[in-house]
Amino acid sequence: MKQLLISSIIATSSLSSIAQDKAPLKGAHLSIKLETQEVIKKGNKFIIGQQNKEGYWGDPDLPAFTGFAIKCLLLDPSFNLKGPVPAPVEKGIEWLLSQQKEDGGIYGRGMATYSTSASIMALWIAGPEKYKDQIINARNFLINHQTDWGVKGENDTKFDGGIGYGGSRAHSDLSNTHRALEALYTTRALATDSGDKKAMELDWEAALKFVSRCQNLQATNKGEKTGNDGSFVYYPGNSKAGEAVDSKTGRVALRGYGSMSYSGLLSLVYSDLDENDQRVKAVINWLSDNYTLKENPGLGGQGLHYYYHAVAKSLVAANKPILEGKDGLKIDWRSELAATVINGQREDGSWINTEASRWMENDPVLVTSYAVMTLEQIHSSLN
Repeated sequence: MKQLLISSIIATSSLSSIAQDKAPLKGAHLSIKLETQEVIKKGNKFIIGQQNKEGYWGDPDLPAFTGFAIKCLLLDPSFNLKGPVPAPVEKGIEWLLSQQKEDGGIYGRGMATYSTSASIMALWIAGPEKYKDQIINARNFLINHQTDWGVKGENDTKFDGGIGYGGSRAHSDLSNTHRALEALYTTRALATDSGDKKAMELDWEAALKFVSRCQNLQATNKGEKTGNDGSFVYYPGNSKAGEAVDSKTGRVALRGYGSMSYSGLLSLVYSDLDENDQRVKAVINWLSDNYTLKENPGLGGQGLHYYYHAVAKSLVAANKPILEGKDGLKIDWRSELAATVINGQREDGSWINTEASRWMENDPVLVTSYAVMTLEQIHSSLN
């Protein structure tokens, strides 16, 4: 039987310079760790049952769904690392590899970078050395999609440095950029240490400039309609949460919102910024002041499970086991988020967004993957 090579990882895919919390488990966290393990197992049982006979999950034109499912199954804390590769995983990986194009991307008919980023993460978890060539080719595809529409320097366009969905008309956005940065940062050593002359590298300085253009922070973002509360928007000049008018100054600014602000924090961590950087400080302050699990702040129920996953990934990466909320309140977000996600699991082991269907959150395969990845992130951080 084949053995699965899982790199030491991931779920703490915080490969940043920010040190990880290593506090010993206490009673409440031990209980959460045990409970999440059982809930994850039930969620993954549902995921396995949704696999198509050809090996993919969800929409075959969006290999990202299959990448997410594989990641869920491989990071299940109940998974025996020394055992054989589960048949669903092996079949899923084979299908995923069959979708890789000559340009290195792993995609169907659209959203090419989205699917490629998710696929890179799945292949890296499954075996960085075994799938090195495929990963490097997929990395090169993402890097080739880094936007460079202007002239280097002051004449750069506001989209330069970021990554969009792919295609000639697709401009950069923070959602695709943060997923690409995650995949590229996580696999960077594999590419740089391989000695492969074909391995490319992202212009990280340009990427950070784009990320900074998405933040409401006037000290580092001189764009129009830039606020000053530290939050993040979808892309420069556009927020899914609309605009707001400062009652004191009358200035119109884009409203930041939860899921993008956590994605922004994660992007800053992958850009090797530490907690002393003013951009990191500003967004953490905003996240602390606007902390809630009842909604995606600024968007209500829209993108709620994407939001939960972003919360877990970014706060683990930034080494924030505790958030300081309003009036100095100490927020044990891991306990609260775990309980919230667990309480949303349905009888069949799945999750779905009952508040809003936007961004495909009426699809139980996608939403269950978000929920399981969120719990796996929390579980791994409680070591």
